[in-house]
Amino acid sequence: MPIVPLNIPNTLTVLRILLVPVFVGFLIYKQDQYALITLLIAALTDGLDGAIARLANQRTLIGSYLDPLADKIMLMSAFVTLSVLHLIPVWTVILVVSRDVILLTGTLLARLTESNVDLAPTILGKGATLVQFLYVTGVVAVQSGLIEKSLLPPLLVLMAVLTVFSGLHYVYRGIMNVNAGNV
Repeated sequence: MPIVPLNIPNTLTVLRILLVPVFVGFLIYKQDQYALITLLIAALTDGLDGAIARLANQRTLIGSYLDPLADKIMLMSAFVTLSVLHLIPVWTVILVVSRDVILLTGTLLARLTESNVDLAPTILGKGATLVQFLYVTGVVAVQSGLIEKSLLPPLLVLMAVLTVFSGLHYVYRGIMNVNAGNV
């Protein structure tokens, strides 16, 4: 089997995955400014990989799986680490991780049962991911002394609401698609 080199978008996505332990390490060792820089580099690679894939027509099947996986790995690692460090409430980890586990389980069930389910991200799901990232970035920026802690509570509420509603929306959409296929 020939070895196919990774294209630029997929390479950026792999880089984002490799930045996760670097980010977590900086947090654990209280190198908050470096953690923030690492998080911002990860965000930059996320934006670049999608833009390059679209503009250069370099979309791949592996990229369609790796990109959201990289986001989930980074965000889940950030939420768990920040919670362990007592920088965010534990319930935020439960909320974010539970939603993603439920969605992953639904996706796996759809694949195993060969159900015709639309697995494309929705605007609500993308919005939830964006606000989760902004919240994590805000927490690290507070730790770095760059922003006031008072900015976090409204962001936390928005993040929680979007996470819950996007999760419910994905579940609803999945059930509707499965039911439509079984009629």
